[in-house]
Amino acid sequence: MKEDYNIFQEMDKNGGVVKMKLLKKINGKHTGLFAAGLLLGTAGVKVLSSKDAKNVYTKCTAAVLRAKESVMKTVTTVQENAGDIYAEAQQINEDRKAQETSYADESQTEE
Repeated sequence: MKEDYNIFQEMDKNGGVVKMKLLKKINGKHTGLFAAGLLLGTAGVKVLSSKDAKNVYTKCTAAVLRAKESVMKTVTTVQENAGDIYAEAQQINEDRKAQETSYADESQTEE
């Protein structure tokens, strides 16, 4: 930071020398990477917004919707089966409780 301050002080005195110092501070590698990123980003936006890309997006979305439909059918089937199993289990427990009650009633009448 202090070095940058000195550069700006010299700029007031003799601008030509300072300009050369500033140009030396620019890193060619970082500048090249920035330019390449800018170019690729711009090209990427063009490619992603093309008609072919939109066609691919549409087909992929349609496939996802079909998969969702299939999964929802499976989930509905599993929920129905779970409901049936739960109802049958409740019936079994009620029948068992009724049998236990009848055994208890028979044992009390025998006494």
